[in-house]
Amino acid sequence: MTIQDNTIIQPIPTDELLAEKERKWRLVLPADYRNFVVNYNGGIPNEKSFECNKHNYAVTRFLCILKNVQETQNGWYDISAVESQIGERLTDNEDLIGVEVLPIAELFAGDYVCLDYRKSKEKPSICVWSHEESEDFAPVTYKVADTFSEFVEMLG
Repeated sequence: MTIQDNTIIQPIPTDELLAEKERKWRLVLPADYRNFVVNYNGGIPNEKSFECNKHNYAVTRFLCILKNVQETQNGWYDISAVESQIGERLTDNEDLIGVEVLPIAELFAGDYVCLDYRKSKEKPSICVWSHEESEDFAPVTYKVADTFSEFVEMLG
């Protein structure tokens, strides 16, 4: 997979920032995703489409990780900013502290690709979160891949 020129959102997250976000979200980012975000923070892929649940999806852009969303005009693509807007629709546990389903890419028409930690805190799978089918504390997701690397290989 390649990323379109000049679409990476600066500044690139540091190891310290990633560790801070992991503590806030109460999870550990998988190494393949962590490596991706420090190289392509918020980038737009050239190969965008993939199939899941008998639907074709198109990635609009990967989300970024920023220390301060006001640092850039693309701050609304920050994972924390997106998660804070839709967080109640990403979990079925209203008492949850941290994150179980973390959005990592925006899809055409308002859905998101997410890291799904509900079955494994060590090895999250990749899912599509459906905004139209989900309600507060009643998320609807569809599994796409077992790992982030497997998901990236699907883009074509």
